[in-house]
Amino acid sequence: MVKKKIAIIGSEGQMGKWFSKYFIEKGFEVIGYDSEKEIANKSITKAKSLVGAILNADYVILAIPVKRTPETIRLIAKEMKRDSYLIDISSLKSKTVAALSKMPDKINPICIHPMFGPGTKKLKGQNIISIPIKDAKKELATAKSLFPDASFVSIDAAEHDKKIAIILGMTHLVNLSLANILGKEENFPLVEKMSGTTFKAQKVLTAAIMTESPELLETIISNPEIRRYAEELWKDIGRMLILIQENKSEEMIKYINSAKEKLAKNVDLDDAYKKLITMVNSIDK
Repeated sequence: MVKKKIAIIGSEGQMGKWFSKYFIEKGFEVIGYDSEKEIANKSITKAKSLVGAILNADYVILAIPVKRTPETIRLIAKEMKRDSYLIDISSLKSKTVAALSKMPDKINPICIHPMFGPGTKKLKGQNIISIPIKDAKKELATAKSLFPDASFVSIDAAEHDKKIAIILGMTHLVNLSLANILGKEENFPLVEKMSGTTFKAQKVLTAAIMTESPELLETIISNPEIRRYAEELWKDIGRMLILIQENKSEEMIKYINSAKEKLAKNVDLDDAYKKLITMVNSIDK
């Protein structure tokens, strides 16, 4: 039986390595190309050029920075073989969707956003977002055949970028700012000695986010949809500081209760606290 060929562009990046390992284990012939790093994995067929990597591939995955993705799509789509699949995994979709939509009809677009990082061991329970381009049913079915253990959510590109502004944009923006504050703390060992449950969990999250590449972090927080949420955050912080400064305790408590009630409509707060304790206990082991 002839192995299916999958080309991974950006195969030495963190997600490129993850996809390479995943598809090797799935029995694919993996063709790797990376313009910035030497490919170390001996199980990968090394391509000498971008076009050389994709010419005979049944599938092509773009594991490259978002800013380079639309232009790369335009460069390789016309060179890919008929009925092959071009798979975009970028974290922002508006510009990549436009490029995928303009590809020749002989190429099948697959637009997904894996909501997991390169440290993920198993796909079960992990979410992949699917964005329709031309034939939503066919594209989703193909994505599911490649990642059968994942959970899929289908959404259009504009709505994807709006929701990602909350899911990734705001979390990364807040934690990037917190990382800067923690990094400037002169007696950090003392802070750690004094820390409790909340800080322990938050520190792990902040530090883990800072392991991501600066280019990816910049891409995530440059999502245009993040601006309105960030402005709302800025206003809320200013409002809370003024209430505290002016000793308006009752108004501050009203604000807290209002936020709590709104969140409780969608989140089990008591269960969240139990999970926090479980998470911190596992960290302390």
